[in-house]
Amino acid sequence: MSRQLEKLRVEAEDCALISKLATDPHKRELFEKLAAHLTVLAGEIEHAIAERLSRGEA
Repeated sequence: MSRQLEKLRVEAEDCALISKLATDPHKRELFEKLAAHLTVLAGEIEHAIAERLSRGEA
């Protein structure tokens, strides 16, 4: 799960960067939304990892 978390965080950062560099307003908006969505997913995975660790699961 930690690898997936890191992968999502990197992808969110990439989408945010693409959004900032995009000249097309529609593409900019799309990549902003993708970055936000991936950030939320990463947060959910991070929360799941924390819950498992607090229960003593690996």
